[in-house]
Amino acid sequence: MNLPLKISIVTPNYNLGNFIERTILSVLNQSYSNFEYIIIDGGSTDQSIDIIKKYSDKLHYWVSEKDNGMYDAIQKGFERSTGDIMMWINSDDLLHPGAFENIVEVFTSFPEVEWITGLNTAFDEKDRVTGACEARKISNYNILSKDYKWIQQETTVWKRSLWEKSGSYINNKAKLAGDLELWLRFSMKAKLYPCNLLIGGFRQRSSNQLTLEMDKYCKEANFFIDNMNISFKIKINLMFITFINNIKQIMKYTLVLDIFFIRRMLDKSILLIKNYPERIVVNRLDGKLKLEK
Repeated sequence: MNLPLKISIVTPNYNLGNFIERTILSVLNQSYSNFEYIIIDGGSTDQSIDIIKKYSDKLHYWVSEKDNGMYDAIQKGFERSTGDIMMWINSDDLLHPGAFENIVEVFTSFPEVEWITGLNTAFDEKDRVTGACEARKISNYNILSKDYKWIQQETTVWKRSLWEKSGSYINNKAKLAGDLELWLRFSMKAKLYPCNLLIGGFRQRSSNQLTLEMDKYCKEANFFIDNMNISFKIKINLMFITFINNIKQIMKYTLVLDIFFIRRMLDKSILLIKNYPERIVVNRLDGKLKLEK
């Protein structure tokens, strides 16, 4: 008998007592029950610990101890996890109602899919949705070309099998772009499928670390990309993509490419290399999920 998929979700926290309870409730109030929730606190000195203790009987594991930052805490949490499906949600962000059911439906409907990213959404400080849009189709070539904006972490979920064949770790030396470094390794192993489903959302606030340090995030992300060990074939393909894009840039003000249908041919050749996945959407006729080009 096939048992229902188990979801492991980790929340790292440090002194976000003003928000963490709402994050916890967005997880614990999910209608899908086969999940384990792990909270790793970095030794908070605000009200965070009292809030975590309030829900401790519903947690798979929690601890409060000094760590080496957010990604160190996330790694500690994943090392305690046992689920088939993995994700993390930071302690100021939120899951949408029905997120776990959406996740399980995708992985059950499409066993070949190893990781997904849902609709990109954002919340304000009062939990109001301030924006939502489809996730881009992104391949490993996009990331390696530094065209990675954005794979939204709060709505990205993966199978444990992908985690294991990608090294079973998140780079805990990263300060800001540990998610991008993980996505890069994942992208070398499996396609990222965008889904038109609600999973999680990013909280926009004036003191959010990523909002304040976006340039530093990109600098760190680019460092990881530049130091990624890639195959000779991928290097050649990247050179070809760069060459084609340069030609298009030089000739974009001429009609030559369009007259001879060369632009279409060049675009098609790039698409063949990038090999984008289909998008997972809801069929309006029967309400079931389907793959769409």
